[in-house]
Amino acid sequence: MARITVFGAGIFGLSVAWALIRRGARVTIVDPAPERAASRGIVGALAPHVPERWNEKKQFQFESLEMAGDMWAEVAEISGRDPGYARTGRLQPIADDAALALAHERAAGAADLWQGRYSWCVVPEAGTGLTSATGWLIHDDLTARVHPRQATEALTAALSRLGAIFAQDSNGGTEIWAIGASEPPLVAGIKGQAALFQLDWRDRPQLFVDALHVVPHGDGTVAVGSTTERDFSSADGTDAALDALVERARQHVPALRDAPVIERWAGLRPRAPSRAPLLGPHPQRPGAFIANGGFKIGFGMAPKVGAVMADLVLDGVDRIPGSFRSAGAA
Repeated sequence: MARITVFGAGIFGLSVAWALIRRGARVTIVDPAPERAASRGIVGALAPHVPERWNEKKQFQFESLEMAGDMWAEVAEISGRDPGYARTGRLQPIADDAALALAHERAAGAADLWQGRYSWCVVPEAGTGLTSATGWLIHDDLTARVHPRQATEALTAALSRLGAIFAQDSNGGTEIWAIGASEPPLVAGIKGQAALFQLDWRDRPQLFVDALHVVPHGDGTVAVGSTTERDFSSADGTDAALDALVERARQHVPALRDAPVIERWAGLRPRAPSRAPLLGPHPQRPGAFIANGGFKIGFGMAPKVGAVMADLVLDGVDRIPGSFRSAGAA
């Protein structure tokens, strides 16, 4: 039985541990402060990349989004906890005639690139609760959501039931480092802030408006995020940047204007230089592996990240895209 130590209990570390233990490995997970991981946030938008100029990163994410439903259903069954997953789709206002023409082009691209299984289409704004300058919106039915905090708690519980050990130190074996923003210069910590509103929109699609993700959760809340901050005085403190985000959200989504904000969240997301996940042999730790750099798409990428890392570590089968590797990796 392979013995693996995973450093980091964020979504990448937990998903890699999940894939390994489901394939018979003995897994220890080490994280001195899992509650501080960005994966304990509140937004949870599992949104696809734009269906054009296709590349290996977009294909990887597409395949991972398809895997998510089965993974989270199994996690829920084993843990007895709801990770908050649902494929609810997404609406996006279309700003002008040029954007409208581009949206129609992308709809045709999605039919091919998404292999006819999901749609990206232009729909009228009537009845959606959104307005746009053109009267038209983009709707896709591939976008899903998960409640990050609930999901990581469910995944932690499922791993415990399957025999994973959560410890303060390594139990030996192969090391996989998924410790988030604590490994500069491989990844940088980019601060994000988000707000949670009390508003029961649980079965409605997500909204993407003015660069904001508006995500209705199944517990009667709506999350809105996030900021992207490289300069900050406090990594986990909320401030005026979040006030501005809340104001923008209420300006664009009338239903939020009277909804109270019940939580303000801030944390660091790990961003690799390429903005793609950083996977494969660890460039600074001989014999170890790395799974890091989820940044804003960590939950969407996580199911396939776990699968390809398990293939590599357990079987020596390398299915990791070249652009996901560090320049210093072996």
